[in-house]
Amino acid sequence: MGTQKGKKTVLNFDSEEDVSKALAKYTADLSEKFIKEKGSFTVVLSGGSLIDTMRKLVEPPYKESVDWSKWWIFWVDERVVPLGHDDSNYKLAYDGFLSKVSVPSSNIYAINDKETPEGAAADYEARLKQLVESKVLPLSAVSGFPKFDLMLLGMGPDGHVASLFPTRPHRHEKERLVTFITDSPKPPPPRITFTFPVINSASEIAMVVTGAELAYMVDVALGSAPPPDGIPPPCTEVSAEEELTWFLDKDAASKLQTSG
Repeated sequence: MGTQKGKKTVLNFDSEEDVSKALAKYTADLSEKFIKEKGSFTVVLSGGSLIDTMRKLVEPPYKESVDWSKWWIFWVDERVVPLGHDDSNYKLAYDGFLSKVSVPSSNIYAINDKETPEGAAADYEARLKQLVESKVLPLSAVSGFPKFDLMLLGMGPDGHVASLFPTRPHRHEKERLVTFITDSPKPPPPRITFTFPVINSASEIAMVVTGAELAYMVDVALGSAPPPDGIPPPCTEVSAEEELTWFLDKDAASKLQTSG
């Protein structure tokens, strides 16, 4: 076991609608499992199309059956804008998900939007360390970094994950829990982001990828396509301690040689 990476599963679905249904069941099942095991469920969200694909989770039967009171919500990355701004991942998640379920507001960890990018990253890291001290977040026995139960991630056409971009040095950060970026190649430029040691310490990770514009990068990550410029993109570095599950619709999987 020791330093072994967890297993990787690739699930292919006919449509984004089918991905949405499967993702809801997967998340609800993990919620039940972790709450039974340890009394809480720590979930890390991302931006992009993920929140929309989570829509089935706020519908019956899950809206009623999931124990939302035991959830803790975090963001793998966030744009350093006011929380009410249209670019905010918090606002995206609130409008599409959190406003429809009863996660306690004290368990929802949005960034401090009054800070600079550097200050917001330092503040978020300090709050994570407090949760480690209070035993809400365990430390990974493998990495020594905080271990979240589930991260729900997407990726960009360039293979970026969170705000870890192919051409930025932040993807190589090994010490910090949270770092900041002021020149994101994708607007808005100022952001904070979890680092790979934290991402890869998660027990479970779902990589939720839909749409034909991501098919090439899916083939780079999972198939035989050579990486652009010969440099493996960040999406190829994602691993989970227990299991990394890729959720692909037919369009995203269209360049893979085999389906499974």
